[in-house]
Amino acid sequence: MNVPFFRPELTDEEIEAVSETLRSGWLTTGPQTAAFETEFAEAVGARHAVALNSCTAALHLGTVALGLGRDEGVLVPTMTFAATAEVVRYAGAHPILIDCDPVTLNMDLEDAGRKLEAARRGELPGLPGPTNVVGVTPVHVGGLMMNVASVQEFADAHGLWIVEDCAHAFPAAWRESDGEPWQRAGEGTAAVSCYSFYANKTMTTGEGGMATTDDDDLAAEMRSLSLHGLSTDAWGRYSAKGSWDYRILAPGYKYNLTDIASSLGRLQLARAQELRARRRDIAEQFLERLEHPAIELPLHPDDRQHAWHLFQVKLHLDQLDGDRQTVLDGLRSEGVGFSVHWRPLHLHTYYEELGWTAESCPVATEVWARTISLPIFPAQRPEEVDRVIEVLLRQVDAIRP
Repeated sequence: MNVPFFRPELTDEEIEAVSETLRSGWLTTGPQTAAFETEFAEAVGARHAVALNSCTAALHLGTVALGLGRDEGVLVPTMTFAATAEVVRYAGAHPILIDCDPVTLNMDLEDAGRKLEAARRGELPGLPGPTNVVGVTPVHVGGLMMNVASVQEFADAHGLWIVEDCAHAFPAAWRESDGEPWQRAGEGTAAVSCYSFYANKTMTTGEGGMATTDDDDLAAEMRSLSLHGLSTDAWGRYSAKGSWDYRILAPGYKYNLTDIASSLGRLQLARAQELRARRRDIAEQFLERLEHPAIELPLHPDDRQHAWHLFQVKLHLDQLDGDRQTVLDGLRSEGVGFSVHWRPLHLHTYYEELGWTAESCPVATEVWARTISLPIFPAQRPEEVDRVIEVLLRQVDAIRP
């Protein structure tokens, strides 16, 4: 039996909703997108939501709206996808790559403090000299939220804005202790919170994203910039109640989300908690049945509602007569999908050419080489879960001394 890393699950109702939008004649940004924004803002507890064509667009517009300027610095976790850092480069600013916690893989705030001071002295790779660090972009890796209070305290102490990468963290929440109310990702957790609706996320629009904020001015700026910096969006201009006229307020971008995508997103949003619960159920089976001396299982503390976008295991290589690639080759040979999240940014060619080295973020350098992401998705059948467990344990046991 082959098990893919991911397989989408779409209901007949969702397919019909897209068909109805196609038949409606309104395909681009319009009433479906407006409704999707309202519903998503309510789902995360934010004042505003701006629907976009990707999480990358959300991250970019967040930094632009906050005024990120050339040669300024932003603290970015090295353990993340390309987008979190590349949007900083779009402005001619500098990503300051931060090491990760060895257990959660989330940003290490102690390393962030050290790197911030080094950047302000001009002592880090790729900097033209002493650099004004203005922001931080935490990532909730795999769907396990960081301690949001600690991030906010850190940002306040250093005068930084927060643009939060929630690409993995919907729906997710955290709290400081039992009895405290849950705080959702995006519920006052950052100046701007950014979400992905890529195909393998908990809810999907195929491609798509959302930026949320409680700030009226930031929301208006991002909304305008998402459609060429125009004073009104296409729905306002072309609907029966709209005006034909508009003004260009700034050189913007083509980042708007279509009604085709939003019609799917609205129904996926209505099922988001159900889809998260399915991921949780699979994760619980993995946690119970993958206990093994050579396998480190992911953290799942009681003060977090984990989104379980990823289920990442770490191999204890000191207990094996082989490396991660040996295990990956074994999984592939038996038809079990996998991925690796991620090669840390400081180990990619672009950042190496700027002067970053393996020693720049030593924890991430070590831990990524033994990390594997297993298949976990709502459409996963019980026999597929069994297969993943059976094959991983067999491949690990095959190289134990």
